[in-house]
Amino acid sequence: MIAAAAIALAPAAQAQSKLDEIRSRGTLRMAGILNEDPYFAKDPRTQEWRGFAVEMARDIANTIGVKLEVVESSWANSILDVQSNKVDLALALTAMPKRAMSIYFSSPTYYNSFVLLSPKNDVANKTWSEINDMGLTIAVDLGSAQDQIATQYLTKANILRFKTRDEALMALASGKADAVINTVLNAMVMVKKNPAFGTVYVPKPILSSPSVIGVNYNSDEVWKKFISAWADYNRRVGNNQTWIVKGLEPFGITLDDLPDGFDIGG
Repeated sequence: MIAAAAIALAPAAQAQSKLDEIRSRGTLRMAGILNEDPYFAKDPRTQEWRGFAVEMARDIANTIGVKLEVVESSWANSILDVQSNKVDLALALTAMPKRAMSIYFSSPTYYNSFVLLSPKNDVANKTWSEINDMGLTIAVDLGSAQDQIATQYLTKANILRFKTRDEALMALASGKADAVINTVLNAMVMVKKNPAFGTVYVPKPILSSPSVIGVNYNSDEVWKKFISAWADYNRRVGNNQTWIVKGLEPFGITLDDLPDGFDIGG
C-alpha cells in the first residue's frame, strides 16, 4: 500500500518542451516555398535557400543556438506540415481567421497590403469602391486571401478564379484579365520580372494584413510566447524591415520604390 501510494504521489514525467526538442535535434525546421521571391527561393546550383523569410528563420535558429533546416513545401502544405510536426514553424503566412483554427499564429512579423497589379492606369488613385464600379475582370488564385478580398470588395467585378497564382498572372499577361490582386511585396517582384504586368496600385482604404509565424497549436506555451516575443521585438526595432529590404535588393527594389501608402509596420 505504501509503495502504491508513493507511485501515485510521484510527479508525472514532463513532456519534452519544444525548445528542448529543437536543441536536442540541433536544427530548427521551417517550411520553404520554391520560387517565392522575395520570401523564399532555392538556388538550383548550390541548393542554398535565400529570401527574407529564410533570414528571419535563421535568426530564430541562431537565437535558440541551432542550425536552420529548410523543408521544401508549398503555401497550402506549410499549414499541414506545421500541424503534423513535419516542420517547427512556417513564416510569411497571412493571418486569415480560418487558418487560425488550424494552427497558432504569432504576433505579426510585419504588415502586408493588398494591391492591384494592372497595366490599366485608370485604376490609379482609385478606392476599392470606385474600382468595384469599373466593370473590370479580376484574376485571383482560388481560396487565397486575395480571393477573399475580391469577394468582399469587388462584388460587381468579373472574378476569374484559378488554381494557382501563376495561372492568374497568365490571364493578366494574355489580356483575359484587367488586373490581379496580390500582396505588395510579391507584386513588386512580379513587375520587376515582367514589366508587361503593369504597375502596382494600393487602393484605399489600405487593406493591411498581418504576416505571421505559424506553429503547432499543441506546442507548449513557452515556445508560442518565444516566437511571438521574437516577432514583436524584431518588428519594433526594425530588423524585420531590414531583412525585407535585403530580400528585395536582388531585384533592384528599394524602400523608395514601394508604392505610396504601403507601410511595413502596419
